[in-house]
Amino acid sequence: MLRLLNYYSQNRLAWFLLLLSALSFELVALFFQHVVGLLPCTLCIYQRCVFLGIMLAALIALINPKSLLYRLFALALWLYCAIKGFCYAYEQVTLQFQPSLFHSCSLTPEFPSWLPLDRWFPAIFASFGQCSEKVWAFLSLEMSQWTMLIFICYVIVALLILLVQFFKQPLDQNLNKVKFH
Repeated sequence: MLRLLNYYSQNRLAWFLLLLSALSFELVALFFQHVVGLLPCTLCIYQRCVFLGIMLAALIALINPKSLLYRLFALALWLYCAIKGFCYAYEQVTLQFQPSLFHSCSLTPEFPSWLPLDRWFPAIFASFGQCSEKVWAFLSLEMSQWTMLIFICYVIVALLILLVQFFKQPLDQNLNKVKFH
């Protein structure tokens, strides 16, 4: 099974699915903001940036998925972004369920001066909400808890794909007939 996962990680379809999943979550966030009317907080904006980083990782691997160098670089970026996204989501869950006067998020995102995304694209990257507000729940979980679960899944899958890079491809000739380019 590990060899089969290694085989799939060397095909564009797997990386395209990663790109599609991160893009879907990005579009859902924009839907919640612009259609449903939920105002994003600073941590929500940071999580959007993390999904963009995961999309970038998928695009890097899509350039040449057969190259171990491209795959490892994309996996490193994917794993970093997924862990960072989990940390942001965990911080937001903490702010929502254990509020404190001494710990809060900033009212505006703090992007580098050379990349002021909140000024360039305010419809996507400007924050208007409070991190401690509970504004949406589904199946008794808040949005921040859902995003924490999503990032946990991204971390687990990235670690699994990283692990299988050290296994050789399957020798079965039938798999070589199936192309996912």
